[in-house]
Amino acid sequence: MPTLKYDEQVVAQAIDRVVERTFRMDFSWDWPGGVAFYGVCEAYAATGKREYLEPLKAWVDENMEDGLPKLSVNGVSIGHSLLTLYEVYEDERYLDTAKAMAEYLTLDAARFGSGIFQHTVNSEAYVFPEQAWVDTMFMAGYFLLRIGVLLEREEYFEDGLRQYHGHEDCLQDPVSHLYYHGWDNLAKNHMSGVFWCRGNAWAAITMARALELTPVTHPSFMTIEGSLRDQLSALVRLQDDSGLWHTITIDPESPLETSGSAGIAAALLTKGRLYNKYSQKSLDGILARITEDGTVTGVSAGTAVMKDTHGYCHVPDKRIQGWGQGLALTFLAEVLKVKQNPY
Repeated sequence: MPTLKYDEQVVAQAIDRVVERTFRMDFSWDWPGGVAFYGVCEAYAATGKREYLEPLKAWVDENMEDGLPKLSVNGVSIGHSLLTLYEVYEDERYLDTAKAMAEYLTLDAARFGSGIFQHTVNSEAYVFPEQAWVDTMFMAGYFLLRIGVLLEREEYFEDGLRQYHGHEDCLQDPVSHLYYHGWDNLAKNHMSGVFWCRGNAWAAITMARALELTPVTHPSFMTIEGSLRDQLSALVRLQDDSGLWHTITIDPESPLETSGSAGIAAALLTKGRLYNKYSQKSLDGILARITEDGTVTGVSAGTAVMKDTHGYCHVPDKRIQGWGQGLALTFLAEVLKVKQNPY
């Protein structure tokens, strides 16, 4: 397999710029900040630069003064950062708040079928009865795995795995092995039936992370490993020559999209040298989309399950987005980890 080639200093400098630009954005206690700050925490883990966490700690402290807002499945994504802050600063306030989020998911979050979380957001104006969206695998499923491991709470961990398996059953196409964006359990269909780029990124990176947390002796390990293996095998064959993926992964006429590409590429890197030739293209393509001021460009705006392919292709992508910053940081941090652990 070809060696992944890059200048570590160039990658580190790109991380510096993206982190700095991220903290010149304004976030509420919701998923855009949840993903952005997850990426910041990944950057800290890869570099050891505690200065990345200081503005995050200040933001969390300020927001916690007023107590938690009404929670949603998407909103608990902030919990990822709370777990990192607790591990670094050993402040019980962060862990207590993360526990409250886990308890919300366990006791109050709407579910359907075999216990799958209904997609919910922080606005009561948007309700999606018995709909599963692939975003939930990152926002809530992965969070439950992390806090379950940290606290040695088997019920949290198993509930997180339940979300992985339930979303795989609902969303992974058995023929293409790609993940659909959503499932409507009442209508029994995938709505627009689109294999959305960022949706496949949510699935891929969180399955890759789940494999790092799940013992190989656990029966869920091989289930998740098989789902991810087949998905990545399909995705690499859809990669554009630029190193990115298209908004609709199977439609080369749809726009290229940076955040989803970064999430997919980060998952590829966890497979070691197997996908180096694809990872190399992704690194070049993603670095090319980061401006001098640290803005990750070409990131589509927040995307509901759209009515049709036309809707996905016309989501605007000209503005900075928290999830673009966060997923780019997740990828770049993984690049540095490759040099630390080449196999």
